[in-house]
Amino acid sequence: MQHDAIAERRNNIAPIPFEADAPFLKIVGELPRDLNGVLYRNGPNPQFEAPGAHWFVGDGMLHAFHLENGRASYRNRWVRTPKWLAEHDAGRALFGGFGRKLPDAPQDLTDGGVANTNIIFHAGKLLALEEAHLPTEIEPGTLATHGYHNYQGRVAGSFTAHPKIDPVTGELVFFGYNAAGPLTPALSYGSIDASGKATQFERFEAPYASMVHDFIVTENHVLFPILPITGSMERAMSGRPPYAWEPDKGAYVGVMKRSGTAKDIVWFRAEACYVFHVMNAWEDGERIIADVMQFEEAPLFPHPDGRPTDPEKSRARHCRWTFDLSGNTDRFQQTYLDDLTGEFPRIDDRRAGLKSRHGWYACANPKLPMFGALSGIVHVDGNGRRLGHYLLPAGDTISEPVFVERSKDAAEGDGWLLAVVWRARENRSDLAVFNATDVEAGPVALVQLGHRVPDGFHGNWVGAQ
Repeated sequence: MQHDAIAERRNNIAPIPFEADAPFLKIVGELPRDLNGVLYRNGPNPQFEAPGAHWFVGDGMLHAFHLENGRASYRNRWVRTPKWLAEHDAGRALFGGFGRKLPDAPQDLTDGGVANTNIIFHAGKLLALEEAHLPTEIEPGTLATHGYHNYQGRVAGSFTAHPKIDPVTGELVFFGYNAAGPLTPALSYGSIDASGKATQFERFEAPYASMVHDFIVTENHVLFPILPITGSMERAMSGRPPYAWEPDKGAYVGVMKRSGTAKDIVWFRAEACYVFHVMNAWEDGERIIADVMQFEEAPLFPHPDGRPTDPEKSRARHCRWTFDLSGNTDRFQQTYLDDLTGEFPRIDDRRAGLKSRHGWYACANPKLPMFGALSGIVHVDGNGRRLGHYLLPAGDTISEPVFVERSKDAAEGDGWLLAVVWRARENRSDLAVFNATDVEAGPVALVQLGHRVPDGFHGNWVGAQ
């Protein structure tokens, strides 16, 4: 029993202090022979401890699992951002949280970017993303950092960690918050075509300054959720939380036609809530349906006076938002589809922005804190009904599950789920490979690492080119 208690108490947040290459990894079970490519993952892994720094702002570290013909190898590298390079040369932290410089940092040092949230492949480029800076180009294979990518100077400022790739056109749709500077209510919006050329970029004002982590894209519309984790320069300057939970501001979602401009945005309202991640969204006649992981109160961020939010309400559940575009109402509906705590929803990305029949997310033990207890995977149908549910041994935790189709023309959902699992008792990680439509059977293969991959954020699969 004592051993289990130790596993329950530990967590997997702390950084690892090294970069490594492991060319031949042990495999338990059998890797599918036609699973050929690389799973890239990203997450915070601070090079140096900084006083008062939020977990969200640690330096980005990439973890790459290369799978080929039943074999597996691994490589990890820090993203060499300007911040990382400056701190590496100085041998110490120069930034605190959210771009805040420490008092003894050099005056001319201004870039606190960490490139720590997501990594995507689009138009032949591998890009490490976070939400306050431009994408950072990464060399596939070596994971070398090539610096910021600004699309021939046509894109500037913040760029979301959650752009959406249209599966039909190959277009990448993106936005950025704090677009007029830190803690401002301006948002940017734009698109990059399948060849990598920026085709649209514009800015507009939101109802208030908000942390806008994710957004919603359907075949013909784009939706911007402005939810009350609010940003305040006044708070930041007075030493109070720069981001805080202010439910009195209410929830807004701006709906815009993809063929239109920011001038056409229609704002919908609802009760205060927070959403970090969207599963998928689609059009249904004059309605837009969006499935999200909704919190009643935001986790990880306090009230403006520093009080914590209610942990009972600070857990996400699968929720359906419905927008009536007929003009009858400016309210949108919020309907919970399940009471299970969960986060990091994914779909078969070939159905992004279209009606989908399969979704997956990491689920949690409701008795433990939200982000310390993601310990299983749930498979749901297009209405949120559970099709499968897998739980890890007590104390172990799991990352976002990434779907990989069996082949380009395979049916929706026919393929595998890849997720990184932390083994609490051994304090190391496995890459778990599941049959996507039979998660209850458990992993068909485990790729075993000798060290741990710290809890991170997002990743994507890039098939053999």
